[in-house]
Amino acid sequence: MAEEMRKLRHYIPLLAFFLLSKIYAQEVPQPVIELDEFIQKLAATQQEDANYEDLYEAILQFYLNPLDINKADAGELRSLYVLSEIQIQSLLQHRTKYGNLLSLYELQSVENFDQETIKNLLPFVRIIQKLQSNDIKGIYRRATDHFFVIRAEQTLEKARGYTDSIFLGSPQKIYARYRLQHPKDFSLGFIMEKDQGEPNLADYTTFHFQLQNKGKLRNMILGDYQLQFGQGLILSGGYAAGKGGEPIYTTRRSDLGIRPHNSVLEGGFLRGAAASYDFGQIQLTGFASYTKRDASLNTSVEEREDVFSSILIAGLHRTEAEIAKKGVLPEQNYGLNAKFRLNGGHIGFTVLNTTFGNQIERNPREYALHEFKGTQNIVAGPNFSYSWQNFNFFGEAARSSSGGIGAVGGFVASLSPQLEWALNLRNYDRDFHSFYANAFGEASRNINEKGMYTGLKYSPKRGITFSAFYDKYKFPWLRYLVDAPSDGDDYLLRFTLKPTKKWIFYTQYHRERKQRNSPNNETTTDYLTDSYRQNLLAHFETGLGKNFKSQTRLQYNSFLYYGLTRSNGFALIQDIEGAVGQLQLKTRIALFKTDDYNSRIYAYENDVLYTVSFPAYFGTGTRLYLVSRYSVNRNIDLWFRIARTSLLNTETISSGYNEIEAPHRSDLKLQIRYKF
Repeated sequence: MAEEMRKLRHYIPLLAFFLLSKIYAQEVPQPVIELDEFIQKLAATQQEDANYEDLYEAILQFYLNPLDINKADAGELRSLYVLSEIQIQSLLQHRTKYGNLLSLYELQSVENFDQETIKNLLPFVRIIQKLQSNDIKGIYRRATDHFFVIRAEQTLEKARGYTDSIFLGSPQKIYARYRLQHPKDFSLGFIMEKDQGEPNLADYTTFHFQLQNKGKLRNMILGDYQLQFGQGLILSGGYAAGKGGEPIYTTRRSDLGIRPHNSVLEGGFLRGAAASYDFGQIQLTGFASYTKRDASLNTSVEEREDVFSSILIAGLHRTEAEIAKKGVLPEQNYGLNAKFRLNGGHIGFTVLNTTFGNQIERNPREYALHEFKGTQNIVAGPNFSYSWQNFNFFGEAARSSSGGIGAVGGFVASLSPQLEWALNLRNYDRDFHSFYANAFGEASRNINEKGMYTGLKYSPKRGITFSAFYDKYKFPWLRYLVDAPSDGDDYLLRFTLKPTKKWIFYTQYHRERKQRNSPNNETTTDYLTDSYRQNLLAHFETGLGKNFKSQTRLQYNSFLYYGLTRSNGFALIQDIEGAVGQLQLKTRIALFKTDDYNSRIYAYENDVLYTVSFPAYFGTGTRLYLVSRYSVNRNIDLWFRIARTSLLNTETISSGYNEIEAPHRSDLKLQIRYKF
């Protein structure tokens, strides 16, 4: 009798959800996305070379193209960084046992799903009742997202690049974006941008046309696109989260295939055509690309003006020297990915051939001895992902034309509903060359590195989470400003308390040790010494009435070369945000003091839609900003942002061409979105 009652209790929620869906005949509305907490969690250890624009864009694309909860496979669900392995397996088992979900309300009956998980998941999933059209007719009629955005911004104070007539263009930055799409069906869009100081209004443009789910055609893009297969050791377009406040889900990459390139980052994407076809359990993806990259000439090669030392990705074309480097290096890519689906996972193989129109040869430095040299590079290798019970095993290996090998692999496991564990091992040879790789690692490129990472997350009860990671790594060969083989390690400890929807507190400690050339060295040769970087922060957020909330953040950074003076940095940050009718407001006041640039503090800032900001605070001063959004009507939204940094005990701000002859900097930004 007790067993029958237990089974009956399990079916009651399903019956209730079925009746509700019939009575109300409506679906859960897609929540308005709040990226602040999500981004700060993934990017908890900010670095100046991190690709935050692509992080924002990747999350935004998941929001604009929500997964069909009844068709999404395990790999797609993992790509959201929301569900644990035990939750993913519970959802798949629920679909197998009870059939398709009738409503997103039914997520409440999935085993191991709690309210917080469902809240985080809802912005990225839908139930699609109607099959997509198998043709391209009626695109305009089927579109669910159709908008045009234009944005202008300017720094009010003039930098040295303008006062000395070095910059050839105006001080305004202009951005325009158009998008017409229906999720999992088609997408058409373009972006145009001019950076501050650039003379050409359309200095950077990107365009794509995408079709999905047309018979055997799974995905096709013409124009600019990115590719992500396996663990990103050969192709990993866009941002790939690594070490941060989320220590489990970010250690692996998701096999996302072809995606449109939608960011303003002027490197790391392909231009041409790519298509994926399904043949039963086998999926084949072919791609071809031709574009011209910015590059620097190798001035050490005498009497040669067709040898380049490096490919540039900054995308700045403000001066005659910068313009001379624009689009001077032809690059051609083509390749193939094959994926064979298994019960519980897949096996894949990727090959990429990259050919440059001119010779690439790094400047003669000992640390660059094993860098790529030549005009052609082929990199190829297998990858896999397999789930067994609550374990997900993954890995990828590849070999480049140089003979160098790269390999990465590990697992993510749910040991219980409360405890998760991740392990990642990596080994990238000093002569392994993969230009579009972004696999898990410490360095910005997958070369000359060995490491082992482990992460844990423990949630003893609702609203309480302990998370941590430890990473140990070595660099077997020299690096820039590191004139010997070196090693390092870092770890992070984080405690999160979220007892209610309107109240959250977390504190985090991160310490990193790396070997570098000893400063102020007067010996004949450089020698290494340990450097230590520490970061301690406390964040408190609470609701203020019905429409407002407060966020208070205290942060301390320190940097130390072993045996030398420590550099310290402090910041106190107060944010208030809320809404009054159709007007939304977000504001900040920050007080900061750092001894020098080494103890700088990175702080996430709210910005207008489709952009993200992670500036570094250093020196002694204040940082203020106000962001407002006003919905004029159902079609038109306006954003306005003003930000000002004021420094004490200095007469200038910034350096180089961006130096301002004043102790302050003021930035204005205006954006308009029209939804058709």
